[in-house]
Amino acid sequence: MPHLPLPSFRPPFLGLRPSRGLPRFHPISTQSEPHGSPISRRNREAKQKRLREKQATLEAGIAGESKSPAESIKAWSPKEVVLYEIPTKPGEKKDVSGPLPPAYSPRYVEAAWYPWWVREGFFKPEYQAQLPQATGETFSMCIPPPNVTGSLHIGHALTVAIQDALVRWHRMRGDQVLWLPGSDHAGIATQAVVEKQLWKERGVRRHELSREDFLREVWQWKEAKGGEICEQLRALGASLDWDRECFTMDAGSSASVTEAFVRLHKAGLLYRNRQLVNWSCALRSAISDIEVENRPLPGHTELRLPGCPTPVSFGLLFSVAFPVDGEPDAEVVVGTTRPETLPGDVAVAVHPDDSRYTHLHGRQLRHPLMGQLLPLITDCAVQPHVGTGAVKVTPAHSPADAEMGARHGLSPLNVIAEDGTMTSLCGDWLQGLHRFVAREKILSVLSERGLFRGLQNHPMVLPICSRSGDVIEYLLKSQWFVRCLEMGARAAQAVESGALELSPSFHQKSWQHWFAHIGDWCVSRQLWWGHQIPAYLIVEDRAQGEEDRWVVGRSEAEAREAAAELTGRPGAELALKRDPDVLDTWFSSALFPFSALGWPQETADLAHFYPLSLLETGSDLLLFWVGRMVMLGTQLTGQLPFSKVLLHPMVRDRQGRKMSKSLGNVLDPRDIISGVEMQVLQEKLRSGNLDPAELAIAAAAQKKDFPHGIPECGTDALRFTLCSHGVQGGDLHLSVSEVQSCRHFCNKIWNALRFILNALGEKFVPQPVEELSPSSPMDAWILSRLALAARECERGFLNRELSLVTHALHHFWLHNLCDVYLEAVKPVLWHSPHPLGPPQVLFSCADLGLRLLAPLMPFLAEELWQRLPPRPGCPPAPSVSVAPYPSAHSLEHWRQLELEQRFSRVQEAVQVLRALRATYQLTKAQPRVLLQSSEPGEQGLFEIFLEPLATLAHCGAVGLLPPGAAAPSGWAQAPLGDTVQVYMELQGLVDPQIQLSLLAARRHKLQKQLDGLIARTPSEGEAETQRQQKLSSLQLELSKLDKAVSHLRQLMDEPSTPGSLQL
Repeated sequence: MPHLPLPSFRPPFLGLRPSRGLPRFHPISTQSEPHGSPISRRNREAKQKRLREKQATLEAGIAGESKSPAESIKAWSPKEVVLYEIPTKPGEKKDVSGPLPPAYSPRYVEAAWYPWWVREGFFKPEYQAQLPQATGETFSMCIPPPNVTGSLHIGHALTVAIQDALVRWHRMRGDQVLWLPGSDHAGIATQAVVEKQLWKERGVRRHELSREDFLREVWQWKEAKGGEICEQLRALGASLDWDRECFTMDAGSSASVTEAFVRLHKAGLLYRNRQLVNWSCALRSAISDIEVENRPLPGHTELRLPGCPTPVSFGLLFSVAFPVDGEPDAEVVVGTTRPETLPGDVAVAVHPDDSRYTHLHGRQLRHPLMGQLLPLITDCAVQPHVGTGAVKVTPAHSPADAEMGARHGLSPLNVIAEDGTMTSLCGDWLQGLHRFVAREKILSVLSERGLFRGLQNHPMVLPICSRSGDVIEYLLKSQWFVRCLEMGARAAQAVESGALELSPSFHQKSWQHWFAHIGDWCVSRQLWWGHQIPAYLIVEDRAQGEEDRWVVGRSEAEAREAAAELTGRPGAELALKRDPDVLDTWFSSALFPFSALGWPQETADLAHFYPLSLLETGSDLLLFWVGRMVMLGTQLTGQLPFSKVLLHPMVRDRQGRKMSKSLGNVLDPRDIISGVEMQVLQEKLRSGNLDPAELAIAAAAQKKDFPHGIPECGTDALRFTLCSHGVQGGDLHLSVSEVQSCRHFCNKIWNALRFILNALGEKFVPQPVEELSPSSPMDAWILSRLALAARECERGFLNRELSLVTHALHHFWLHNLCDVYLEAVKPVLWHSPHPLGPPQVLFSCADLGLRLLAPLMPFLAEELWQRLPPRPGCPPAPSVSVAPYPSAHSLEHWRQLELEQRFSRVQEAVQVLRALRATYQLTKAQPRVLLQSSEPGEQGLFEIFLEPLATLAHCGAVGLLPPGAAAPSGWAQAPLGDTVQVYMELQGLVDPQIQLSLLAARRHKLQKQLDGLIARTPSEGEAETQRQQKLSSLQLELSKLDKAVSHLRQLMDEPSTPGSLQL
């Protein structure tokens, strides 16, 4: 029979009272959060009233109309903030000699621990190798290097929470762990930020500075802002080895990038060519596919674009007539969404089987603007049913047209310049105009010439630069490209063969599809900030049409040697000019797993920790980062950079929206950890780079989502909440109220430890775990549940399903330890002399439970674990972060499955009795109880648990009624399954007349709900099973109330017979 938890039938475990007379702890100060004063007596009374109402509702099981999550979230009230104020130098161990503060306060708990962990070296593999539980195995992982451009958002926090939990678990179990920290130089993003800052603060453009001066500005910005990321990682408790921190622009990384470029070039996998690239006119640089946002437009849409004075219309199909040469009245009408590219047209194409144009095959058309003759070509790629079935061919500005042009030998005409203006090939009347201003002029000329045939709505996908907001242009540029076909085939084979494991496995389909259709990778970027490409142009006189000659080298001297060999001339006589472009940021990021370990040098770290044990990251980086790491890692090191990849979903807000600055729903992890006022949230928005329209939308959305600001939740609550979401499903929808609920869970653990420490006393000496033997069935039960929790945690960590771990820990601490065992053991601990068994069990639950919790809630676990007395006979671990993680095997002897099944029956009886108490409004009385089973063997099941049953059900004496004996008259009665009847004394404890009127009112309310549910038409999407469950629940409650009314009336008719039953 399943274990049934009890929280719905009793008030939440708000705190276990410590002994009176606790000494006052002067270094602790309390202050209210900025939203109000500390909780007053009136607030506490109101809270207790709400809890009583909630308890009554849950116990009665009233099934009312369901409310939306937004409606059910109540305004939070500020909590008392307790500060740790004992003078402690950074790196010194926190003073835990005083008593615990009366309530959990994240700021108190999280103070001072992290610098001490770092100073002691707990996060270094060299320290872990000396641990008593050392396994000799290694576990290595790198953090996905966050961009240096700004602060970490909640998605980064999810990455850190998952990775740190895995890392801490491996460390505690005895593995030698290396978790590499680092940050990415984020070429485009960083340069854009610094350029905006220079213009805003000094009115200076980048090109007004020399390259060296601008790079000096970027490095100064990096030193000022780059530390913010590390600060946030520390605040999240990330147990990184900071002595091995790297930055993708530091000297070691730069050497790795240069070496990789040279080796790939020598292997024929890196070449220079003139091809179409994604071009951002606002940035004047090529950008990667991941920086292109493909925005779907339903039809006509106006957008404001950088550098364009007026809004630009998109989602329109413009029809233009191309006259047929030699036939004055004949024309071919072409549909286009980009009339500004008309000057670059070199042909018009139709499908060879389109009968509308068969008679025109081989004919020439007159260009409607330029007047030159264009061929009408046939190509099977044309879709005859789209538009007019005729398309213009612009090879210089369309990937599809470039392929078609190559098939037909058409020369491209580049009519849009790098800055987004029209080139000289367009003629004087268009040259220098912004391309979208030129569009309007072109349409005006077409109308004047009678060649414009109208426009219509046209759904389309518009490529937008995510960095600048500009529309992407496809431009022909001479750039450096990485050949990906051969390396991509190896990456696909690695997954197919099982050498590389992707989890969840459904990502394998995307992986195989991407590598099956992969093109070459443009790695040139027209920036100053980044790794300058180690390629040199040989400056020489060339004949017309002769291609440039380039050489590659680790240094200019090496490049000069290569140039001398290529030209046959002495190197000293040659003039070399280095490519001013830099490499795509993703190029250096793809090297991170081995460049961070010292590659190409044969370092000890590279030999010991490479390949990495695991790569964990967001699923949105699977192809652009993980795929490229696999390609370059395999090519350059001869082995996969890691054998396992764990991918977590994207974090969205509670409405399912992607987190975006323009929506105002981006969550800073530090705001959730420390709490923040609404005014501060709004000021953060205003200090950003949003335009006025976006700012207004974002500010309004922020006020709606966080009308009272964000409450202080603490690091542990945030980490635990993030890890509680499984990685196997879809996107993670996170709400602050969910994290706040987890803070309440932290408070439960805090109060449990206060109770346990008080129960142990100052002279308590723990027994070794192997010697601990339960002295009562309740002791045996909680130890069995503890062993089960250890087994489930181990299973979750081994399978990297952290939601299993969080569920097991939440269930043990809340539903097993706090709600059941601690409540049941209170009367036992009040006995004098103290029994020996329960304190030892309490200690083991605290010790092992906190160690189980430590990978997910490191600060809370450390704060509480440090206050436990040490076990004799063995030197204690200095920190819970390096204490042995409880293994399922070592605790398996505590498992008693049959006892758990028997006690779950007792818990069912507790639920029934609490429901009866709620029905008859027995708030303070402790009625006697009888249990009667029709199965003789079942009597013994309850007999050993009669005392905890009475305690948990808040009843008086509990007895057993022999099978077949007459039921006590006037007692409330309720079934417990098919074989057991529960009787609860009512005589003298309730006023039947008062209760009958109350029950009548409750019955009327329930009947009204039932009638309304029956009469209501089911809403769209409402499951019929859900509707039937509501009906059944209401009918069941009405039946219970009718039975209670019957008992009360029977009680009114019978004489009082106190003491007639002996329990």
